[in-house]
Amino acid sequence: MPAVTRENIGLLNEKITVTVNKEDYLPSFEKALKHYAKSASIPGFRKGMVPSGVIKKMHGPSVFTDEVLRSIEKGLMDYLNQEKLDIFAQPLPAPDNDARHIDMNQPKDYSFVFEIGLKPAFEIPDLQEKAPVLYKVSVTDEMIEEEVNRLQQRLGKMTEPESISQEDNVLNVKFEECDADGNVAEGTPAKENSLLVKYFTEDFRKQLMGRKKDDAVVLQLKNAFEEKEREWLIGDLGLSKDDNTAIDKFFKMTVVKLGFVEKRELNEEFFKEVYPGKEISTEADFRNEIKNEIQQYWDKQSHSHMQHDLYHVLLDHTTMEFPENFLKRWLQTGGDKPKTAEQAEEEFPVFKDQLKWTLLTDKIVKENNINVSGDELKTYMKQQVMGYFGSMNMEGNLDWLDSYVDRMMKDEQQVDSSYRRLLTQKIFEWAETKVTPSEKEITAEEFKQLQQEHQHHHH
Repeated sequence: MPAVTRENIGLLNEKITVTVNKEDYLPSFEKALKHYAKSASIPGFRKGMVPSGVIKKMHGPSVFTDEVLRSIEKGLMDYLNQEKLDIFAQPLPAPDNDARHIDMNQPKDYSFVFEIGLKPAFEIPDLQEKAPVLYKVSVTDEMIEEEVNRLQQRLGKMTEPESISQEDNVLNVKFEECDADGNVAEGTPAKENSLLVKYFTEDFRKQLMGRKKDDAVVLQLKNAFEEKEREWLIGDLGLSKDDNTAIDKFFKMTVVKLGFVEKRELNEEFFKEVYPGKEISTEADFRNEIKNEIQQYWDKQSHSHMQHDLYHVLLDHTTMEFPENFLKRWLQTGGDKPKTAEQAEEEFPVFKDQLKWTLLTDKIVKENNINVSGDELKTYMKQQVMGYFGSMNMEGNLDWLDSYVDRMMKDEQQVDSSYRRLLTQKIFEWAETKVTPSEKEITAEEFKQLQQEHQHHHH
């Protein structure tokens, strides 16, 4: 039986030495050679009749090394299981371990050294001591009016007026690069676009009023558009955003088609189109429904913000020590590609937070018996699929949905991803039961600012 010794070499960092003697590996070595002799196919010998000396000469050194290393590995794993050591990743072999000194012709004791990193003991903090704020965004009349106008516009009827008469006219236009007089060189490519009149500068809009289909104007981007509009238009025209001369170029802009969206009337037909299946007959009820939707949106945003705060309460207020030197060395060798010591050092802070969160959630799950059943997982995945289809009519025979989800359940990657999201959701639900958040009313603008500051602070 291999001899194992253990020595502390740092915080949560241990050195384990495994020593094997001849009795530990020679029996398995001889057994492996006999197995080779039975199955070896060597010219000049019948199968299964190859002399052991030939087998030993041909395969002995590699088989001997394999068996010594296998005995070492078994001794190490048996010790870790026996001592019930809770370790990070896998033991790291010491740099001076060298299998080349293993010699079949000189059986003796062999020692190999490994390092392990032990997981820390820690306590989950009292979340109520750092209870987060649950913000309540106030829905204003302006927010409701803006959404009403958006819906009236989105579901409005497109007409084709004779001439440009207002800022909400839709222009289908053709851009061609030209000179200051509007002369277009032969072979110049044309770029088409769709623009609202209000996208142009206030002064340039005056030049457009009264223009009809097939009318053309010569413009420079710097004079015809504000900076915020120029940014995306430069890309649409195939120009480089790094080209400082782009806004000085002349373009001939031809009106290909004129349009205007007539806003829908606020009547029962419109209300039912926006909210099918709901009994909404008055403008007051319609606006109230919109208010409820806007409130639900902001309540969801606020809830997500509170959960993010809870995440940082758990992460920032849990005292946890790590075998940092061990983990940095593991980072260098444990991934798909080896990393330099400098790369490991740079990545370590993020890696450490990820590790800390994993240990935290593992402890919360274990101590609170949080689990995800197969039925819960299937229901969750079904909800995800239905979410993909949005507001499409999902009535009628939904057998296809069950078979679709059944196929998803056979995709290990899909199942693992859904399982992790659902488990994380349950962890936050548990965390919310441990706090009584203070509520605070806030405007949408203040809440957006809060989100930006929060994101900037943590990233």
